[in-house]
Amino acid sequence: MIAILELTFKPETVETAQKVMARVLKETREFDGCIRVDNVLDAKNPNTWRVIETWESMDHDAAYRRFRAGEGAITDLGSLLAGPPSLSKGTLDASI
Repeated sequence: MIAILELTFKPETVETAQKVMARVLKETREFDGCIRVDNVLDAKNPNTWRVIETWESMDHDAAYRRFRAGEGAITDLGSLLAGPPSLSKGTLDASI
């Protein structure tokens, strides 16, 4: 199970965003079922980040989303964003 979170930060907030996301991604990496998390900066717009998460299963990802919607909510992120985040999910196709 792969989840791709896209975030675009206001240019003036990137330094703060780096600190917030370092904390957030540490928590994500430690969450049950998380296999790997990579942060990819867009080559044309380094204020746009794509967080690529690999999960053991859809259930693990769902538990993580519930955590972030509740007690693990990231309350200090919204004001740093230039627009709403996007999230897409899928599975690896090893047949091709």
